[in-house]
Amino acid sequence: MTHVSLSDLKAFALVARHRSFQKAVDTLGVSRSSLSHALKGLERQLGVRLLHRTTRSVSVTADGEQLLQRLGPLLRELDDLLDAVSHGQDEPVGLLRINANKGGARWLLRHAVPVFQQRHPRVELDLVAEGQLVDIVGEGFDAGVRLAESVPKDMVSVPFGSDVRFVAVAAPGYLAAFGTPAVPGDLMSHRCIRQRLPSGKRYRWEFEQGTRQLALDVPGLLSLDDNDLMVEAACSGLGIAYVPESFARPALDSGALVLLLEDWTPPSPGLCLYYASYRHVPAPLKAFIAVVREVSQGSGPPTGRDRAGS
Repeated sequence: MTHVSLSDLKAFALVARHRSFQKAVDTLGVSRSSLSHALKGLERQLGVRLLHRTTRSVSVTADGEQLLQRLGPLLRELDDLLDAVSHGQDEPVGLLRINANKGGARWLLRHAVPVFQQRHPRVELDLVAEGQLVDIVGEGFDAGVRLAESVPKDMVSVPFGSDVRFVAVAAPGYLAAFGTPAVPGDLMSHRCIRQRLPSGKRYRWEFEQGTRQLALDVPGLLSLDDNDLMVEAACSGLGIAYVPESFARPALDSGALVLLLEDWTPPSPGLCLYYASYRHVPAPLKAFIAVVREVSQGSGPPTGRDRAGS
């Protein structure tokens, strides 16, 4: 039976997950040469190549992918076990990794993180904001933050914040030149600022009135992948944008943008913190959940959300 070092396996998982030696070096606090030596030794012991290395990039071989898929959950289970044995009911200690969309990360930073860090200074929080929905267990995260509608069914959800809604907005100058849409179908003859999802597909604008629901692939000359940029483009008169209301609210209040089709954009369930139902919940995550629930009671709506990957 092949005996390999646990530290070498953890090092491989870091490099493979990030596709980067430098990120693994920064996390582990070791030199690049020692990390490279450890991984080459691991490959010799296993008798297979795990990584393809060039001077500029790192990729994972088929054997490496197979190892990573099985190794990631095992390492997380081991960390959870050690956390349960070492800390028990004591003050939470260790690393807490959370994957969130941009709006969720912004809400946490404004409302939950300051309280959490004040109460639990021995927990290191690694908050990764990205648009694409990921497998939080497979990618080594303790929890994720997404819209309630996007949370996988086998996960435990902790709702926070308020309901959210997307709204159509445009600058007064644009409406003066091109007219104001009265119903969603009118958008098909307008210049719309479309959203590109992380998958590369364009997001269909969703509208609802009573029992009527529409999803429109609107036309447009401009596509963007960031809500702040879409608001800025709309303020510049480049077309009609469809964004979370919280992103557009400052421009709406100042008169730089006008709210359109308001009776077609009801609120929908907001953000959730979620985690695997079948795993031990580590003490840092338990403490973070408690803070999120507490601050959610007195906070306003989420400061924004990304439809992409939400």
